[in-house]
Amino acid sequence: MTDEQADSLVRPEPDELAESSPRIVILGAGFGGLYTARGLKGIDAEIVVIDKQNHHLFQPLLYQVATAGLNPGDIASPIRSILRKQKNARVHLAEALEIDRDEQVVHLDTGEMRYDHLIVATGTQPQRFGPERWEENSTPLKTMEDAVELRRQILYAFERAEQASDPDVIQEWLTFAIVGGGPTGVEMAGAIREIAAEVMVHDFRTINPEETKVILIDAAPRILTSYPESLSEKAKLELEDRDVRVMVDSPVEDITENSISANGETLPTQTVIWAAGVEPVPLIETLDTDYDDQGRPFVTEELHLPEDDRVFVIGDAAHFEHYDEETLPGLAPVAIQQGKWVAHNLKMRLNDNEMESFHYWDRGEMATIGRNAAVAVVGDGWELSGFVAWLAWLFIHLLFLIGFRNKIGVLFDWLYSYLVFKRSARLIVGDPSISEQLPDSESAPAFDSEGGIIEDAADRDGETPGDHADSPFHQSDEAPSVDEELPTDPASEIDETADSETQPNHETEHAERNESDEASGATESDRSETSGETHSKDNTQAAE
Repeated sequence: MTDEQADSLVRPEPDELAESSPRIVILGAGFGGLYTARGLKGIDAEIVVIDKQNHHLFQPLLYQVATAGLNPGDIASPIRSILRKQKNARVHLAEALEIDRDEQVVHLDTGEMRYDHLIVATGTQPQRFGPERWEENSTPLKTMEDAVELRRQILYAFERAEQASDPDVIQEWLTFAIVGGGPTGVEMAGAIREIAAEVMVHDFRTINPEETKVILIDAAPRILTSYPESLSEKAKLELEDRDVRVMVDSPVEDITENSISANGETLPTQTVIWAAGVEPVPLIETLDTDYDDQGRPFVTEELHLPEDDRVFVIGDAAHFEHYDEETLPGLAPVAIQQGKWVAHNLKMRLNDNEMESFHYWDRGEMATIGRNAAVAVVGDGWELSGFVAWLAWLFIHLLFLIGFRNKIGVLFDWLYSYLVFKRSARLIVGDPSISEQLPDSESAPAFDSEGGIIEDAADRDGETPGDHADSPFHQSDEAPSVDEELPTDPASEIDETADSETQPNHETEHAERNESDEASGATESDRSETSGETHSKDNTQAAE
């Protein structure tokens, strides 16, 4: 490649940016980081957005991906697509490892990035406590990968229960424990119970999904502790009306591969979901400043570090005391308003004006429990519950979704689920596959020649798969039917499909060659080696 050809691969810097333009680096493309970048559109500065993911994630709806209500692409948008029309902004895909405030450099896994002004909007990570096995035997809900993995676990549990015959084993697979009684835990509990009782109930022949047990566990004296006590109690009663068991004042004592213990009681379960709080990411520790007891750095009224007005920290990662009374919660509206305000203050500073103090407009908070049920605090302490709160929840979440296509897609999926009682994204993707982890012989059902279950284990002896050609596990030459049409747009969903071909060869080594064999030049020995073999191939594709 010539130097001229190499130069043609690099797009020149925008003409409107002078060489002396300051560089503003934004760590994180969540609500705070993204709204900061948007607020700086058109200014004479280089805006660099750094994130280890290439997409912005709408976390409030992450639980709906985990419970097969939405596809991953419905709640995520590529960062480059969002900022494509902003000429002074560019995106850098990397993970920030350390911040050196003395040198004004961010150390990345891809190198270093110098900054004149830095906005830290890295959000939080799941807060873990207890022995290491607790983390190994439970799954959090914070990232897209977590949501897809939880969707696999939840749907897979129903499949394993369908294949078991021991009632205790069935109930173990049909029991879901959720640790944490905040909005995420409450929404997950209601959603799992809803898909079991309203969606799965007609799809299985051996088990009754209505017998699914959902247990919400919290060490606090009540769920939704940030809400008024009256709404907390209404949420608890609504969950219990939907057959969700709510255990408060019940700290977790142990989590194993097939059980969870809390408040002196051991509950058999194969699926434990961790929703017990969040904490700052390790990068925050490298700021070398003063922190609160949760590890969040204190920020001034202008949202920058007290000792460094070049570094701003916003969103979940920051400790900001609103009117010197309370710390702002880790909500999307907080991050959005702070992102816009930091952009405003940076404009003021670049124009040699004094920065202004941030004031939060509290619009309230809300949590949904399931179909036609939610709790909300809006405006000046107005309390809503039931159907009205549920409609408000739907409207607000559609409003905050980024991208017109995402808004329309989510609205359509919600209408579809509401009208026909189905979930549009019930796909099991990832390992382990059901075929690789069938139940053992003590719990797996055997089938007679008519497809009925043989209860007596002694009746299984001497049988082979070929004895049950009519059973549900018999492999047919016909391709299986698919109830739901898979999406064809890889940019909008992260789905996984399998394509299997079976090519049996029924000829033996003593058979005569046919005309096609002679034309292809096949030999008798070649045919003998491949006789009776079945070749299958699974192709898995994931696209966002």
